[in-house]
Amino acid sequence: MKKLLCSALLLITLVAAVFADPFNSKLTDEERAKIATGEILIKNINYEKFVCLKKGEVTLGDKLLTEIHDLNPKYLAEVIQIKPYKGNEDLPQRLEAILNNVPEYAGIPYYSVRHDAWWNLYDSAEIKETIERADGKTIRADLLMEPFDIVQEDIELTRGADSILYSAVNTNKLRYLDKFDCIWPRKMKICILLFRDGDNWVLYGIGGVNAPRVPFFTERIQTSFINRINTFCSFIFKKF
Repeated sequence: MKKLLCSALLLITLVAAVFADPFNSKLTDEERAKIATGEILIKNINYEKFVCLKKGEVTLGDKLLTEIHDLNPKYLAEVIQIKPYKGNEDLPQRLEAILNNVPEYAGIPYYSVRHDAWWNLYDSAEIKETIERADGKTIRADLLMEPFDIVQEDIELTRGADSILYSAVNTNKLRYLDKFDCIWPRKMKICILLFRDGDNWVLYGIGGVNAPRVPFFTERIQTSFINRINTFCSFIFKKF
């Protein structure tokens, strides 16, 4: 009887692990229903305390959450989409190939709310150095992002068990229209996490900026950076 009970408890534990809910209560029922249909959900959350990804579910997810915590962002946004595992078994490999192809970032369409016009998210994107690692690679790249000029980025791609993490951070200081400094080095980050959750893949993007609040420009800078984060993540997600 004791052996049977232990087996039953083990089975329940394994089932719970396989079908664990990777999101916390910050993701509402309405938002859960939306991503269940395969739609892309965009959440402008501003603060780390509103992040909906649970800790302790995915190793690379915990790494991502630590990076966002260390960033201490003043502006923050999440982008989430669910894809079926069946028929997409090779999704990690396809995602990695797209994210590795940095020159193709040039020309991603970006809608400027302030100007009511379509521009390029990046006018150019050039790989300066690639360093292979056992669990992925590091790419150093220069991206032309107007009106901030060249953004030098360190891009880390890390592979895990049924998961992959993309993390890009600026390594130079950014100036707005060459008028004033607005982002210091390593204060702007975009992450994309792919992981398996039972019968589904979860695509989870998050990006944040730790930027000073400049009088008369705070809202403009916030809108610009948050929209750029949402644009990049949504563009990648729509590739699948």
